[in-house]
Amino acid sequence: MKYLKDHEKKMKLAFKSLDKNNDGKIDASEIVQSLQILGLTISEKQAELILQSIDADGTMTVDWNEWRDYFLFNPVTDIEEIIRFWKHSTGIDIGDSLTIPDEFTEDEKKSGQWWRQLLAGGIAGAVSRTSTAPLDRLKVMMQVHGSKSMNIFGGFRQMVKEGGIRSLWRGNGTNVIKIAPETAVKFWAYEQYKKLLTEEGQKIGTFERFISGSMAGATAQTFIYPMEVLKTRLAVGKTGQYSGMYDCAKKILKYEGLGAFYKGYVPNLLGIIPYAGIDLAVYELLKSHWLDNFAKDSANPGVMVLLGCGALSSTCGQLASYPLALVRTRMQAQGSLTYCWFFK
Repeated sequence: MKYLKDHEKKMKLAFKSLDKNNDGKIDASEIVQSLQILGLTISEKQAELILQSIDADGTMTVDWNEWRDYFLFNPVTDIEEIIRFWKHSTGIDIGDSLTIPDEFTEDEKKSGQWWRQLLAGGIAGAVSRTSTAPLDRLKVMMQVHGSKSMNIFGGFRQMVKEGGIRSLWRGNGTNVIKIAPETAVKFWAYEQYKKLLTEEGQKIGTFERFISGSMAGATAQTFIYPMEVLKTRLAVGKTGQYSGMYDCAKKILKYEGLGAFYKGYVPNLLGIIPYAGIDLAVYELLKSHWLDNFAKDSANPGVMVLLGCGALSSTCGQLASYPLALVRTRMQAQGSLTYCWFFK
């Protein structure tokens, strides 16, 4: 009973916050205005889709009774969840992704939602990178050695023959370890750059978001870049060449100097701009296209739509920045004592 009372109290507060003109009803324009305050821009048509999922009498307005009944019987699919769904829907991890960081409202920051979101993303990233580590190592080997005769099956067979099944995950530990510092620095830097580019209380636009995200990505990459070099060296290294990440770092420092930890840094930074820009632009385009043409009874797109939008936008960004990624990886691998051992 206490839970129901507390839940109804929260629903009442949420209803009043959306009812801007205090007439006891919520219309499409009030939803647009409320979401703009939270940093999410939608059209009147998109707001009407949200209304349709709550409106019981077909008036295209929602009164308190409709609001209360809807959220009592639909405790999961609420407006806040729809907002968070679109705001936090670009974090699909693809290893070398340099996506625009997540944005969080002040309420989400105060409630701890932001760190839970980042923690969940970090764990998901670790699982996904570990799952795809053999393919990631194969990609690095093909980038570095550039053999025309190499195919996927032959590459896996050669790696297993040289170092056994465990060698398929060589370098993955470094790749997973760098998730936490990279995410933390990117999130912190993104917040700082947004403050520099926008006036206090001003809503951040797409261009400012793109610039802030690109600069945050560059800042995070600068901080963790030595780990990127270590990951590449471990991936292309021969079995027994390095006993681990620390041994790899010690040998690079001894034989090549401190500068070796930033080989390929420039093409890596140059690749951030096309990747982040295209990823963001394509994602926004796909999201708007789905809402305008396929959303019927609800503005909640579902997991498959989210996956499709994120995968396509990330793929487009990867295609645009891949030549620079190739240059970066080859420069990172320079100096390896066994650079050409793999295809001898």
